[in-house]
Amino acid sequence: MLPEEPDAIEFSRRMKYVARAFNVLPLTEAVERLQQDDLPAAAASITFDDGYADNYRVAMPILKEHGLAATVFIASGFLNGGRMWNDTIIESVRRARGDTLNLDEFGTHSLRNFDDRRRAVNVLLTRLKYLPGDEREAAVLKIAVSAVDGPLPVDLMMSSTEVRGLAAGGIDIGAHTINHPILARVASAEARQEIVGGRDALEAILDKHVTLFAYPNGQPTRDFGDEHVDMVREAGFAAAVTTGYGVARSGTDLYRLPRFTPWDRSNFRFGVRLAQNALGML
Repeated sequence: MLPEEPDAIEFSRRMKYVARAFNVLPLTEAVERLQQDDLPAAAASITFDDGYADNYRVAMPILKEHGLAATVFIASGFLNGGRMWNDTIIESVRRARGDTLNLDEFGTHSLRNFDDRRRAVNVLLTRLKYLPGDEREAAVLKIAVSAVDGPLPVDLMMSSTEVRGLAAGGIDIGAHTINHPILARVASAEARQEIVGGRDALEAILDKHVTLFAYPNGQPTRDFGDEHVDMVREAGFAAAVTTGYGVARSGTDLYRLPRFTPWDRSNFRFGVRLAQNALGML
């Protein structure tokens, strides 16, 4: 349903390229060296968001094979059998019966082939992403009930044991709130609780401090603002990452670190987009 994302073979190829082309650092070390203006040439850090089980089951062995460090930002509320709302949509459309899905106020969608189903997923995710949390959950439940008869998968996200396994395997763990709300769309008190509570839950699992944070959805201004940056700083995090494109340089705000989403189908295209990102052309 998401063919632009790599399978294990493609991910391994891309990591082999990254290992050759970059000085890959754990994000914790990269943040410290950025502060000291001591980053090596072609420095890079690898990150994953949300806490999907394939980060542990698939990505970690590949990262180890290529000698690469990484950080996984986890939304703690979905561990141990939880499922994110977008995955409920994806799995509902994937498993929907028939050639048409009539969702009343959310439209009628053709499901005749893979492209139709993918298009339906994209439309629904776009329609629902910025709804208030309660309203979105009600809509997601309605779509799931309309689309499928049986249960949806409950093994998409990691277990607490797998989180500990990541940490034991040398992967940094960062916080990503509890329930992955778009912080700019919730009340200040709720945003603060999500930021702090997600960290506290992970620290209880790991019995160690969690010092890195990723903003849910992560687009500066649209998804979080100065208020939320202050909350993250006041909570004691050392740094926070966004999904805004760009490259961190001396003087970059440690609580607004840019990131680049790299999934291309060839090393050449991947390299071209990296160069465009560095030049601010994306």
